[in-house]
This record gives sequence, C-alpha cells and structure tokens, in this order.
Amino acid sequence: MSSNIVAKRYAKALFDIGEKQGIHILRTYNEELSLVAKTVRENSNLLSLFQNPLFFVEEKKDVLIKIMAKLKVTGIVKNFCELLADKDRLDSILKIADDFERRLLNIQGIVKGRLTTAIALSKEREDAIQTQLEAQLLESASLDLVFDVDKTILGGVVLHMGERVLDASLRAQLDMLKETIKRGN
Repeated sequence: MSSNIVAKRYAKALFDIGEKQGIHILRTYNEELSLVAKTVRENSNLLSLFQNPLFFVEEKKDVLIKIMAKLKVTGIVKNFCELLADKDRLDSILKIADDFERRLLNIQGIVKGRLTTAIALSKEREDAIQTQLEAQLLESASLDLVFDVDKTILGGVVLHMGERVLDASLRAQLDMLKETIKRGN
C-alpha cells in the first residue's frame, strides 16, 4: 500500500475522532501534530531514524516519547503518535500532518496556495493575483496564498492550490520541448 494512502487513512482516523468533539479540538490536534512534524522536518536525523528498518520499533518509540514530552504533546495526539510508532508508521508522520491540516482547512473553507515566480512581484501585483485567484474559488472559500521566488524556473509561474498544480514555468516548457526533440516528433 502506498505511503500516501496510509497517511490519508491515519489522518482521516484522527480527524474523525476530533471532528466529533468540535472545531476547537481539531485545531488543538492540528497544532500538536504540526509541532511533531515540524520537529521531524527540521531534523533530518529523526526522519532517517524513523525510516530506518535497522532500528527496532521500541527504539523509535522511545525517541518519539522524549520528543513529545519536550513539545508537551498530550492526550489523543500523543496516543496517536505512539500508535504510529507501534505500527512502524512514523515514517509517514509528515504526510499525515499535512493531510490532517488540509482536512482542517477544507472544513474551514480555506484553500492553501503557493505561487512561485522567477522574480519577486510587487505588492500591488501580488494583491491583484490573489484577488483574481480568489474570484475563481467557490464563494464560501478563502485563499491563503504564499508568494515564493525560485530563479530556477527561469520565467512564468508555478501555482499550487490545494492538491492542484499548474506549472506554466519556462523551465517546464523547455523540458517538454526537450522531450519532444528526443522523441523526434
């Protein structure tokens, strides 16, 4: 089973538990799960440990318990993370946290987005793009858009909105042209 499917199932299970108790509990779960994921993201050694089959489940769980104690993660999220350790699924913690946050934002009517350009945009241009993209969303949704600069895309834009990606970068177009030339079309 793919790790994305596993992550979505675990995220959904935790989300379903929290949803029965209300939005404030879901937000608390999200904060605690995000803290654990952020710690793992910022420390590549942790992720390597959780992915390494040479370490026993108990060793991984002991490390996780120490991390959660420092982060003051308690209750259901602590039990959930310990279950992930018991099932040797700690390698999916980042995807689980991301999917949980996506579910929370979805019920709040918020769509997260990232617009990447090769050069920095003016504040006026960013506002105009934000307004135009929000107009394309459902009336009940709002857009949380982050602007990013990546010189490697050469030109154009790469837009991530929710689970959709629009790659209109010059780099992507050159890659497609290169593939066309390779095939001899």
